[in-house]
Amino acid sequence: MDTPLFSHSQVMNFNDKVDYSPEGIVSKRVIQKDKGNVTLFAFDKGQQLSEHSAPFDAMIQVLEGKAEILINRVPFEVTAGQAIIMPANIPHAVNATERFKMLLTMIKE
Repeated sequence: MDTPLFSHSQVMNFNDKVDYSPEGIVSKRVIQKDKGNVTLFAFDKGQQLSEHSAPFDAMIQVLEGKAEILINRVPFEVTAGQAIIMPANIPHAVNATERFKMLLTMIKE
C-alpha cells in the first residue's frame, strides 16, 4: 500500500512536497475536513488565480518565492515567511511575480 503524501505525526518540509510545473500551477490537498482545508500550491512565474471570492476567510502563507495578492483590487507583495488573510466575500486574486509556493488555509463557519 502507498504511503499517503501527508501523514499524521511526521515532521515534513512542505517545500519538498510539491514541485513546480513549467507554465503551470500544482496543488495538493494536505487536510480536508467539513470545517475547512489546507492546500499546498506551487506556481510557476506568471501564473495566476483570477479574481474570485469565497464565503469564508482564507489565509495564504508564502513558503518560497514571492507573489502579488490582490484583495479588493489592492495589491500586496507577500514573500517567503509572510502570510496574508483574505476576508470572506471580498474579491481576491493571486499572481506569481516569480515562482512561489504557498500554503492556503480556508476555515469554514
